Amino acid sequence: MIKVILNEDREATMTRFLHRLNSDMRNVVELHNYVELEDLVHQDVKVEQQLERKSTMRRSSSNFHSPS
Repeated sequence: MIKVILNEDREATMTRFLHRLNSDMRNVVELHNYVELEDLVHQDVKVEQQLERKSTMRRSSSNFHSPS
């Protein structure tokens, strides 16, 4: 935003940020309270980490249960 010198209000910026997330991420992030763009980014990072942990757990769980 600084590089481009974006001149839009913060609500428009947050809306643009949300709409660029994939729908799964957006659905979770929108459930949380946010006031600033930094809040949205922080929630997005937390959701990404959570989804990655779940994905890793599923993969390791399926590897554990697969016959040798």
